[in-house]
Amino acid sequence: MRASVVVFPGSNCDRDVMDSLAEVLGITPQPVWHDDETLPEEPGLVVLPGGFSYGDYLRCGAMAARARIMKDVRRHAADGGLVLGICNGFQVLTESRLLPGAILGNRSRRFICSDCTVRVEADDTPFTSCYEKGQVLSMPIAHHEGLFFLPPDQLDELETSGQVVFRYCCPDGSLSDRCNPNGALRHIAGVRNAGGNVLGLMPHPERASESILGSQDGAPMWRSVAKWMNGGVSS
Repeated sequence: MRASVVVFPGSNCDRDVMDSLAEVLGITPQPVWHDDETLPEEPGLVVLPGGFSYGDYLRCGAMAARARIMKDVRRHAADGGLVLGICNGFQVLTESRLLPGAILGNRSRRFICSDCTVRVEADDTPFTSCYEKGQVLSMPIAHHEGLFFLPPDQLDELETSGQVVFRYCCPDGSLSDRCNPNGALRHIAGVRNAGGNVLGLMPHPERASESILGSQDGAPMWRSVAKWMNGGVSS
C-alpha cells in the first residue's frame, strides 16, 4: 500500500498522520508539498491533514483548496483514488467541492480541543469496513470551525444517499445536543462523496491510533483503507 500526505504551510498534523500510518500499517508515507504539480505515481491514499493551512487567514481551507497540488488531488479522486481529509483537510475538501457542505464556526465561537465520541453511520466505505455500524468511537477534536452545514433539502439528500459516515454522539451512542461539541447540523462529524472514495471528518483518527495516545479507535480506519486496497482482504 502507498500513501501520500499533502503538506501545506501551517499544517501541524502531517507528521502525526505519517507516524500513525507507519505504526499501524508498517508503511512509509510520502509527504507532498502544496506547490508540487503532481502526486507520486499511484499513491493509493492521499491524506489532507489537519492544521492551520496558510494560517487560516481566509475561510479555513479556502486558500489550500487553490494550491497547485489540488488539481492532481481532484484528478486522483475523479479516477477513483482514495482521498481523506481530516479537520482542516475536511475544510479543504468542501472548499474544493470534492465534498458537499460547508464548515462554519463553532456555535461557541471558541476553539475546542477535547476528546469526543462519534458513532459510525456507514461501515460500507473504504475507510470504515473494519468498524461496525453503530459502533461508538473516542477520538479527539481540535478546531475553531467545525460546524457542518447544508441547507435542509440538501441535508435530506445527503442522508438519503447514505453519505453521512460519522455523527457526534454520547458515549452510549445516543444523539444529544450536549454531546455535539460544535453544533454541527444533525450531529454530522464526517461525510463521504457520492462515489464513496472521498471522506472528510473533523475528529483526528491519527491522534487515536495507539494505546499510548489514550485511544486506538482511529487505527481501524487505516486498516480499512489497507483492506480495500488489498481487494477487500485483511492484510
